[in-house]
Amino acid sequence: MSTETFADRCVANNARYAETFDKGDAPIPPARKAAVVACMDARMETGRLLGLAEGDAHVIRNAGGVVTEDVLRSLVISQRLLGTQEIVLVQHTECGMLTFRDDDVKDAIEADTGLRPSFALEAFGELEENVRQSIRRIEACPFIPVKDKIRGFVYDVKTGRISEVVCGGRPAGGGRAGWAPPGPCGNLSRTRRTPYGSSRSSTPWRDPPWPAG
Repeated sequence: MSTETFADRCVANNARYAETFDKGDAPIPPARKAAVVACMDARMETGRLLGLAEGDAHVIRNAGGVVTEDVLRSLVISQRLLGTQEIVLVQHTECGMLTFRDDDVKDAIEADTGLRPSFALEAFGELEENVRQSIRRIEACPFIPVKDKIRGFVYDVKTGRISEVVCGGRPAGGGRAGWAPPGPCGNLSRTRRTPYGSSRSSTPWRDPPWPAG
């Protein structure tokens, strides 16, 4: 029986990768001046599905591809210190975040450990609306300077294709140059209603009003 671990395989694979590696001169700022926020799902390989090579873009991933406070932190650094000007969000079909409620998982963790997580797990009940909400969170953050090139997509895990999320007949997040979002962005969680019931988080979040026009 093999005792090789996943980490062992990663080390071996990296040795082969390094043999032909030729990106050592890539500058720190992304060549395409873009940042991607995507789900961590193992079925999504963001480089191949978006045609990205090393050095092209920042890729920020978490469970659900949700715009959390830490994602905003990364986007602030990406734009203000490393010159990116465009943000692409990619969530996907059959996401695990559609299958549970925050409170149910927190209840189980509390029963197991005696402690209740203070952070929101960010489960959601409607995929495209979650993409729109993630865009609104970016738009509401005053620390992110460039907001006129934000677009959201859903990746179909069965076909490998992405489709753009629209709102009011236009791409969600598109064409809003000059709109001033209200309020600070450091407060991200909220109470929301999903098909699975109420999903409560530990601190308040207010989605900004959808801009007219």
